[in-house]
Amino acid sequence: MSDILLIGGHGKVALLLEPLLAARGDRVTAVVRDPAQRDDVERTGATPLVADVEALDTGALVALVGGHDAVVWSAGAGGGNAARTAAVDRDAAIRSIDASVAAGVRRYVMVSYFGAGPDHGVPPETPFFAYAQAKAAADAHLRGSGLDWTIVAPSALTLEDPTGRIDTGAAQPASVPRADVAAVIAAVIADDATIGRTIRFNVGETPIAAAVAG
Repeated sequence: MSDILLIGGHGKVALLLEPLLAARGDRVTAVVRDPAQRDDVERTGATPLVADVEALDTGALVALVGGHDAVVWSAGAGGGNAARTAAVDRDAAIRSIDASVAAGVRRYVMVSYFGAGPDHGVPPETPFFAYAQAKAAADAHLRGSGLDWTIVAPSALTLEDPTGRIDTGAAQPASVPRADVAAVIAAVIADDATIGRTIRFNVGETPIAAAVAG
């Protein structure tokens, strides 16, 4: 059983992840920005915590993450505004990483995307460019943090039913159900063999636990 802090606790993937973690006995504190989201989180078996990570400095985030066994970053600005994307997906994510280091919370799981990195290839004139830049910076900061990190990098997300099977060997992104992404996050938290790895994946044929074990 682990005490897990899930930042971005009302996202579509997060709401699917929370009941998976609760069902296996993990204690999940789900950070949400809007008090109106608390009931949705409680129904999953997680405990909601209202906090605006965009507004919290590193010291406040140290207090937020302290005492947990693992931090999962699944927050995002949702696109549409380059400045806010940088503030949340880059700056707040980086502060949460630094806070985890300062608080001694070793395990950190970052939800990113297939193709993230300095060579993401997204044209600067497209709306996705700000997000691609932000994720590249946050992922790089995590890799250099010294934490026990895993980066979960799914391809395009769908609302299809979970398959329980993924492909971690594909060279190009395709798609994967959000429910399978939630299952991947749950699996990597429980598997120390995923530490120090970036796991890119599409829907596939290999059972999730075996696929993330490598």
